[in-house]
Amino acid sequence: MKLTIPNVLTLVRMGLVPLFIIEVLDGHVAHALLIFVVAGVTDALDGFIARFWNQRSLLGAYLDPIADKLLLVSAWVVLSIPSLATAVKIPIWVTVLVIARDFLLVTVALIFYLASDIKRFPPSLLSKVTTVLQVATVALILGSDLWPDLAPIAETLVYAVAAFTLLSSLDYVRRYSRSDPAKDTVAT
Repeated sequence: MKLTIPNVLTLVRMGLVPLFIIEVLDGHVAHALLIFVVAGVTDALDGFIARFWNQRSLLGAYLDPIADKLLLVSAWVVLSIPSLATAVKIPIWVTVLVIARDFLLVTVALIFYLASDIKRFPPSLLSKVTTVLQVATVALILGSDLWPDLAPIAETLVYAVAAFTLLSSLDYVRRYSRSDPAKDTVAT
């Protein structure tokens, strides 16, 4: 198995997760925000390079979403610590909802994969919007410590994430319930 540039960028993104957590816990919000932005840039770069220079790989297909979820889940968990000194707090129930949705998706996908040999689980538009809101919310929460005027926007987005997370979960349940094993895919 050949290690490609996109795979290296994905591994770098995974390596940034502990640094991100440490910076948030140490109260170095500007550093944490910078790390979060750098991780986002590596995500965009690895996808661009993989497509543009045809460096897609099976390893990258597994590593990329793992790296994305590792960063996002870590950010939501660490930013929901009640004793953390941040301008905006993520309620623990919202973090639980975000994690529960991901757990639901992985569990249902695994069950369908094992039970009916469905191999494709393309994300819905609603799921993509939810992920963008999750990323934007983390960035704005970190930014609100540096620029307090962002705090009301970040607080509003936390609840928007909760709503979209719930809606996208229900959408996936609907989609999985309409799956067609003969077509080896989930209905979109």
